[in-house]
Amino acid sequence: MGLGTWMKQAVGEISKLRSRVSAMVGLGFSKYKLDSQRVDYGLARSLYDNTDESYKLGAGFCKPIINAKSGFMGVPTFNSIDVEAKKELKSFFDEHTSKMHRTHKKALLEGDCFVWITRESTDSLLYPETQSRLAYTIIPNEEVKTINRNPMTGRVEEYVLESNMDWVDRAGNKRSTKVTQWISASRRKVKFEGDSIPGFPPEIIESNPLGFIPIEHFANEKDETRLYGQSELEAIEPFLKAYHDVMLHALQGSKMHSTPRLKFNLKDVAAFLRNNFGVEDPAKYAKDGGTISLDGKEFLIMTDGEDASFIEVRSSTGDAASLLKLIFYCIVSVSETPEFVLGVHTPSSLSSVKEQMPVFVRNISRKRGDFTSNWQRLARMVLAIIKADTGKQFETFSTTLEWEEIDPRDEKELADTINALTSGLKTAIDGKFLSTESAAEYLKLYVTTMKEYESENEEDDTEHSRIILSQVERERLSDGALGIGELAAIKQALKEGAA
Repeated sequence: MGLGTWMKQAVGEISKLRSRVSAMVGLGFSKYKLDSQRVDYGLARSLYDNTDESYKLGAGFCKPIINAKSGFMGVPTFNSIDVEAKKELKSFFDEHTSKMHRTHKKALLEGDCFVWITRESTDSLLYPETQSRLAYTIIPNEEVKTINRNPMTGRVEEYVLESNMDWVDRAGNKRSTKVTQWISASRRKVKFEGDSIPGFPPEIIESNPLGFIPIEHFANEKDETRLYGQSELEAIEPFLKAYHDVMLHALQGSKMHSTPRLKFNLKDVAAFLRNNFGVEDPAKYAKDGGTISLDGKEFLIMTDGEDASFIEVRSSTGDAASLLKLIFYCIVSVSETPEFVLGVHTPSSLSSVKEQMPVFVRNISRKRGDFTSNWQRLARMVLAIIKADTGKQFETFSTTLEWEEIDPRDEKELADTINALTSGLKTAIDGKFLSTESAAEYLKLYVTTMKEYESENEEDDTEHSRIILSQVERERLSDGALGIGELAAIKQALKEGAA
């Protein structure tokens, strides 16, 4: 077998999640190969669900890896200097939080997730306050047939969606219609092929008043040389296959030593058979198809120098344990996932959690950063569609994202950190080489419930005003000198800047 043939065979055996296709795209006056190969979405889902027979014993790691990453990522919240824009974004994305989680999970698992924002009419019984609403639609990846790009700039100019619709007519006959859509910044064209759907013409063309394509492509591990994203399972897929094969071989080998084999060391076989099994003529007994069984035999009669023992076959599972452990740690390392996510809770593994968790946190932070621009563009789409549909004016479409903080420390470690930190800050303040304001600002990085220490706006709820009110409350409770009315007056005076 030649080297080229061997390489093709090796790649075909090891890399299963992609088909090798490339496309030529121009960028300026130069040309390069844009890798348009896509993840095998069906295989990726079967690995996640552990339904592929050739990966059964190794693909069980896939679901916790994907779920842990998407779970720790969470979903962002949107901030804007325009109060009305922030309100609209909060209303829309709060309604579709579950789909936002699915967007992250789908992008991590399959490499791609296409989100389509549209304005659709609604059932008045479900939404009595309005007859239309924004829809957050996740397009199945297989339906995205083609992404047409500008040959000079590489920007997306059109999405081509293709799907098959199976339906039943009034007579109960099964029908099938192929639906193809061309969606660009200027128009949406829909073509129906196959069985005609009542009420729909063969072709529909409508203009796009938005001036942009309301589809956002979330591509995992996006790169300028690739048209589509990469699955988180691609890097570990060879190890999953190896784990399955090694485990399967070990389990099959265990059948050999699971059944005992009895070994006899005999001087006179005929005498042994006659004394223990009543066989007078061994040759005739064997010719007639006779068999012997040890069932019910409490002991065996043997002469001097004869012996019987069990043949012990060394367990192949024990031999495979070291190799399985190596492959497991390859999966942990390549996937950048802590051991405890995969269900390992032995004392030896727990000692490495502190070392693995920071790597996992950095991985999650990087994933969040990769998807930040996608969410910001999606937010601009939502505001632009609301403006086009309702006429609302927004000061800006720009947004910033806030993510839930990921702290690799456990509660005890965090409590110890805050305790040591507050003691150190108190010493610095008492020593008069650190201001209270500076200490409060630094402590705010660790205590998320703290407010800004002071604000130029007297109406703002600040940490300084909270401290004063807490002190007043403690004094009132200690001597009962202040009534509820007096306390309310003090609070009002503080807000007005009188105290």
